[in-house]
This record gives sequence, C-alpha cells and structure tokens, in this order.
Amino acid sequence: MSQTAMKTPALPRLVLGAEDHGKLTTMANGISGPMAAVADQLMTELDRARVVAQGKLPDDAVRMGSVVSFTTTDGFDRTFQLVFPGEADISSGKVSVLTPIGAALIGLREGQSIPWTSRDGRKLTLTVVNVRPGD
Repeated sequence: MSQTAMKTPALPRLVLGAEDHGKLTTMANGISGPMAAVADQLMTELDRARVVAQGKLPDDAVRMGSVVSFTTTDGFDRTFQLVFPGEADISSGKVSVLTPIGAALIGLREGQSIPWTSRDGRKLTLTVVNVRPGD
C-alpha cells in the first residue's frame, strides 16, 4: 500500500491536570536505560496534552490513580488502575504509567481511541470505555 493510501488516524485530544503533568514530566525526564523508549512515548503524550488546574480536570479524563476500562482492536478487554512505577502490581490490576499501555491511556477521556503498539509490536487501537476514581 502506498504511503498516501495509508492514513494515520488523528490523535485524540488529551487533557491532564497540572499536578499530574508536572510529576510525570519530572519522572519521564529522569528515565534512562531500558525504560527510555517508554519514557519518550510518555513525554510525547505529555507534550501534546492540554494542561488544566487539577480541580478542573473532567471526571472522565484518565489521571494518575484512575481505574480505566478499555478495549483494544484485538479483543483485549481490561480494567486497570493507572499508577506510578513503584505502585505497579499487575496481579492487583495496577499498571504503571511507564508501560506502553499506561503511557497510551494517560489524558484520554471516555469514548476516545488512540493508536497503540503492543509489546509484541502489533499495531492496535485502544478505546477507553469507562474512567472512575481510584480507591
């Protein structure tokens, strides 16, 4: 397929609270080594996000601590809480923002979709179904 025939889907608009944005930017800027690629992915998302006062963040926007239900085009249907790396525990449903899926989720709102590359290199689309506050 020619490059003109392959259309890249438009990226969704992201919204982040100023507090989360600041913490995540500081964290991502301090990452090197094996996690650098995911930190770069996270920085790309942070750079394009609209930053609002934390208290003005819409209830359906994915923020740190949010419990997010989502689907992917390969039928993956999960609910995770988005957390900082030190709190991650996949067996407890807590996924780090410094994973490809975590970096893709931050700042999305219910109903939004984003192109996402899985750890095994497959090109998928991730769609947020529900966002609620964490426990």
